[in-house]
Amino acid sequence: MNSGSNLTFGNRFERIFVAALSIATGIILIYLAIEGPLFLQHIKYKTAGIINNQLVGQDMVNMFVLSPILIIAGITLYLKKKIAPYLLIITPLFLIYYVLSYTIGWEWSSPEYSGNSESYTFHFLFILISSLIMLLYSLSIFPQNVESTFRKKGLIVYSVLFSFFLLIFASMWIKEVLEVMSTGTTRAYDVAPTAFWLVRIFDLGFTIPLGLISVYLLWARPNTTYPVQFMFYGFFLTMIIAVNAMGISMFLKDDPTFLMRDLIVFLILAMIVFAGFIYILKNFKSAHTST
Repeated sequence: MNSGSNLTFGNRFERIFVAALSIATGIILIYLAIEGPLFLQHIKYKTAGIINNQLVGQDMVNMFVLSPILIIAGITLYLKKKIAPYLLIITPLFLIYYVLSYTIGWEWSSPEYSGNSESYTFHFLFILISSLIMLLYSLSIFPQNVESTFRKKGLIVYSVLFSFFLLIFASMWIKEVLEVMSTGTTRAYDVAPTAFWLVRIFDLGFTIPLGLISVYLLWARPNTTYPVQFMFYGFFLTMIIAVNAMGISMFLKDDPTFLMRDLIVFLILAMIVFAGFIYILKNFKSAHTST
């Protein structure tokens, strides 16, 4: 993909402000990971202890994937490098999901659990607000002068595979929701019902529809969907990396709620997401240059 030649970074204040927000967000993620169950265990989340197996995987992704991207994005944005918009747009949607799950996703009303994560409320609020600002800013500066070069046969294969595995993912969560409706419980539901509902509602109502919409836009608006596709894939990539990191952490720690079936589906979905991202990149080019 050739980046657009008319790349703009907005006014100087916006560029420097967002660059500082990006770097600060990356540093806060590192701090929260160090304070959490991955290292010092100073943060106690109000949920079952077994959930820490998943949080370790999430904190590893925050520290070693998201934080470097955010810090490099901030530095390159300050220096007005062409790669800055691409790095900046990758993280906001996932960070919004992360903050919601790490704040309202805990069992605050349950007398069975104690914790102190409310002491870090303003750290999470900073990440949430900065993610919103970074999302809006990155969309405004993202290269627009691009056109698609998708061939119908290749796009059909991509659309079918991507949609198929999204629907498999959806069926896994729908099965568990229906099980709760019929029996009152399901795997790990009793220990963390709030987290259960947050994840299932967010994935079924946001993540999966987002994926299906991204496929639709490739057919309906192929020449204007590039910024949206990159934003979507930033979310898909970070999400699938985090989900697999959680699954692997659960497997290594012999988590009784771990299912190999789920990890296999998510690993396959990860391969499809990465392949899809490369496919998308290869089929957009600058409207004024040739590849």
